[in-house]
Amino acid sequence: MSRNVNDAPVSDRVLEALAISRRGCDELLPEADWLRKLQRSDATGQPLRIKLGLDPTAPDIHIGHTVVLNKMRQLQDLGHQVIFLIGDFTSMIGDPSGRNATRPPLTKEQIELNAQTYYKQASLVLDPAKTEIRYNSEWSDPLGARGMIQLAAKYTVARMMERDDFHKRFHANTPISVHEFLYPLMQGYDSVALKSDLELGGTDQKFNLLVGRHLQQEYGQEPQCILTMPLLEGLDGVEKMSKSKNNYIGITEPANAMFAKLLSISDTLMWKYFTLLSFRSEAEIAKLRAEVEGGRNPKDAKVLLAKEITTRFHNAAAADAAEQDFQNRARGGVPDEIPEVSLAGGPLAIGALLKQAGLVPSTSEAARMVEQGGVRVDGAAVSDKGLKLDAGTYVVQVGKRKFARVTLSA
Repeated sequence: MSRNVNDAPVSDRVLEALAISRRGCDELLPEADWLRKLQRSDATGQPLRIKLGLDPTAPDIHIGHTVVLNKMRQLQDLGHQVIFLIGDFTSMIGDPSGRNATRPPLTKEQIELNAQTYYKQASLVLDPAKTEIRYNSEWSDPLGARGMIQLAAKYTVARMMERDDFHKRFHANTPISVHEFLYPLMQGYDSVALKSDLELGGTDQKFNLLVGRHLQQEYGQEPQCILTMPLLEGLDGVEKMSKSKNNYIGITEPANAMFAKLLSISDTLMWKYFTLLSFRSEAEIAKLRAEVEGGRNPKDAKVLLAKEITTRFHNAAAADAAEQDFQNRARGGVPDEIPEVSLAGGPLAIGALLKQAGLVPSTSEAARMVEQGGVRVDGAAVSDKGLKLDAGTYVVQVGKRKFARVTLSA
């Protein structure tokens, strides 16, 4: 037993729960309130209600999205009630967070289609048997025009303009639509409807989470605490992980691709991935880091991370096979599974063959790759840009990762 809150001793179990809550987080506000909630829950056996709202703006989740899901799972494993809230109503408004222009709202059909796969993918991280799934249209649609006006009366324009993206757009004379003010209000109202004790989100969601805290007080509820998680850098180590920047790892990607992408991150970024994505204890990670700093090959640690993440989204056998495939590629071998391509027109020039097989975007790029020694046919390097291949079947390789089994007919 150690540390006192309001003269009441705090158990080691509660302190451990606080440490798990804080792991990797950017901010936990107010921490003293969260400690009191944890202490009350421990004393009464009543689980806390922990909310994560996600708008189904796209059907697929990448591992950057799972940072907050991982935190939810950690709190779920402590015995608390986690609520996975699908923002089918708020998606129709469009979240303005971090935007310098009005986000186009999604149609009802797009939202329903995306939501179908969203929770299925999130269930690869959360325990679906212990997860409460809700849609915010449940309480937002019945609110109606009268209720919306009454809700809007509980927050001021001055407070709304403190929000960073609204402030910047206003001073840059960039249009702000009135409906965008409704987004943080409706997200905050979700916390009222769910009687949330804690809401999770990325650092870009802090303003919205605080609105929820304010509205709960307005409605006579105990205000929620908020926990923000950092935004995960992508494979480039610079930009936030994003499909549009092509620096992402999708959680439904094939095991071999997922494993190889995780092995490609930098030795420095690897430790942030461990903290935010791994379910290993902080003590285990610290021990591993000390070993690397003491001379152990950092690739050993990266392989452990890649196998853990690949196992989570596939299975242990797939992760083992992906490791073997990666090692085979590193030795210059051919992966077990490569695309099969059928082409006609043999004999065919190597540049045309590479382009038609989808291994290069153009024949000029093919010529450049040949010049650099990056093209192999049946394991032999190609040095002649004028090479023509007769009818037959060939294993063709461009660079380290692009392969195809090409069957060429006359």
